[in-house]
This record gives sequence, C-alpha cells and structure tokens, in this order.
Amino acid sequence: MLKPRLSRIGRRVWLGLLALAVVGSGATAGSGAQNQSGTQQPAAQQGQPDQTAPEAGGPSGDTGPMAIPKKKDNSDEAPPPAPPEPKFKNPEGLGNVSLRVEVPEVTIDVGVLLEKTHQFVPGLKPENFKVYEDGVVQKVEGFRRTEAPITVLLLCEYAARGFAFRIDMLNSAWAFAQQLRPQDFVAMMTFDLNTHIVSDFTQDKQQIQAGIGQLANGAYMPAAFQETDLFDALNESLDRMSRIEGRKYIVLIASGVDTMSKLTLDQALKRVKASHDITIFTISTGGMLLAMTEGSGGLRDLTYLQAENQMKTFSDLTGGMHFAPRFQGELPEDMRDINQNIRAKYELVYHPTNAKQDGSWRKIKVELVDDEGNPLRMQDEKHKPLKYDIIARDGYRARQEVE
Repeated sequence: MLKPRLSRIGRRVWLGLLALAVVGSGATAGSGAQNQSGTQQPAAQQGQPDQTAPEAGGPSGDTGPMAIPKKKDNSDEAPPPAPPEPKFKNPEGLGNVSLRVEVPEVTIDVGVLLEKTHQFVPGLKPENFKVYEDGVVQKVEGFRRTEAPITVLLLCEYAARGFAFRIDMLNSAWAFAQQLRPQDFVAMMTFDLNTHIVSDFTQDKQQIQAGIGQLANGAYMPAAFQETDLFDALNESLDRMSRIEGRKYIVLIASGVDTMSKLTLDQALKRVKASHDITIFTISTGGMLLAMTEGSGGLRDLTYLQAENQMKTFSDLTGGMHFAPRFQGELPEDMRDINQNIRAKYELVYHPTNAKQDGSWRKIKVELVDDEGNPLRMQDEKHKPLKYDIIARDGYRARQEVE
C-alpha cells in the first residue's frame, strides 16, 4: 500500500524539476541578446503596432499610419500655361479674307419756316416728321435741333458783265458778312474765267469785310474777263468744301449765266447731287437792271430766265434757298433768312430700307404730321391757319460699294 503513494509524489517532484529546467534555459537565451557595450535591447512586444510614420506622412489608425501623398507647395512656381488659341487655316490658295459690314446712314437737315414771315418754327417733335425715300416711309432713329457756328464759302461772280451786277454782288456779300458770329468760319472766292481766293477760311469778320472793300475799289473799273465759268467754279468749290468735316454751306452770289465752263449743266447738276453734306444758298444779281430792261430782247430775257432757274435748282437740290432781290433794302431780310435757316434746323437721321450701295439717286420727301398721322396744321394766336415751308434736300446719291 505504501509503494503506490510514493510513486505519485515522485512524479510531482519530477515535473517541478522539469519546469525549473525550462526557465533556466530561457534566461540563458536572453543573456545572449546583450550588445558589446553591455546594454540590452528591449525585445519588441508581440502585437505592438509600428509607430514609425511612413515617408509620405498621414494620420494613424487602429491598424497603423496611413500613407497619404503630401501636397506640393507650388507658391514659387509659375502657373501652368494657357492652352493655345485655336488657329483657323484658310483653304489652300486662298489668302486672308476680312469681312466688313457697313450700315448706310442718311442725315437730313430740315428747316421749317413760316411762309409769310420766314421765321423758324420751334418745338417740333420726332413724331411730327415723316420721311420718304423713293416713296417708302423710313424710320427716323435720330433727331435733334441744331444751332451752331457755321462753315461757309462766299462764291461771288466778279466779271465784266456790267458794274450793276458787281455792285449787287458786293452789297449782298457785305450784308451777309454783317450777320457773322465770332465762332463762324468764312472764306471768300470770286470767279470770272478763273477762280480767285480773296480770303481763306477765317473767324476774323473784319478780314472778310476788308476783302469786300478791296473788290469795291475796282467795282466801276473794267474787269479782266467778261466770261463767267459758273459751273467750273462751283465744281471747284464743292471739291474744296468736301475736304472739311461736318456740315458746310456755299452762298453763291452770281447772275447764274455760264459762258465757257468745261462742265456742262448736266455734269454740274450731277456734281451738286453727289454732295452729301453741303448746302447751297443762291442769290441772283442784276434784279433791278433786268426788271428795268425786261422785254428789250427775247434772247437776252431767255438767257437770264434760264440763269435764274439754274441758280434755284442748285439750292433746291441741296436743301438751300434762292433769292432774287431787286432792291438793296431787301438784302438784310434775305441774309437774316439764310442765317436763320443755316443755324436753326432739325437734324433727322435714318437707316434706309434700301441698303444697296449702288450709286443710285434716292428721292427724299419730308412731311409734317400730327399725333394721329394727319398733315400738321398750324395756327396763330387768332386761330388763323399758317402756311409753312419745309426746306430739305430733294435727295442724295447712294455710295458706290467700291468707295
């Protein structure tokens, strides 16, 4: 009975000795991990995560740091270049092509004067004007009343036709010069067989008067030529005035007779029609002499009747006015009407419905209408009807496409 009990105790002792042997062998293995300096490196614990951040950096999580690429600092670098603009290449054999679109614009100066007193009618509105071009109603898109300094050329006949014609011319030119204002630009040119510049454009009123005085000194002396090249002189004047910007005016003071011009009447009228921004006012000379000698000769009367008709045509085509005074006392009122018509007027602007640039002649007609589209009627203080004249050019010539 004693032997079995001792064997159980012996096994327990043997198991204890075996455990001590295992522990001793582990201590011996740990002592071999010492380095040469005698220090011992701690062993990494099992399951401890690696806290070393990756090179790119990033936040840490339960499973360790995450690698997220860092954003580069581009503050010192130039911005990326813009993408190149698309280039269009013309077909082979075709050069550079440019496109230009021009919208024609027509400007009309319209004077509205009372028929009896020749006074300017103020207070009209854009709705009161109705413009026709070749019978087609146009839409007025620009409107204003103008009263500004003028640019005018005095074109005067000074030939050996007779001193009565020269005296009438000098009186008319002097009466016009009396109504000039300080800001006006005025020039004076005479003609017989040739043209002669008396005074270039100036704002000095006294210079124009001095030129008229010099011509008056020889008014009763024989002139150099009897011929009058009216058409050529007018054509030259239009050429000179066309180089000046803005609205210009020609005051033509002459008998209206042409004797040796290179241009014909038809050519002269064509040249007048082609003037876009030049208005011609005409004053016929020799009215008293012609009235006193009327009926003395059929051919002579016909010549001067045609001459006066030519003068009136020049003014009508450009929207001007024609005067044929017989007495010197009529001149101040005539010059006042010219000045009032030049300075006070309505400016209308429209884009024609016919936009073709074919050089054709376009007929213009201006009417006054009331708010309901009926012809405008005017009355005085006593409610009596007043007649009025509408002064505007008869038409214009459209530009050529090649201009």
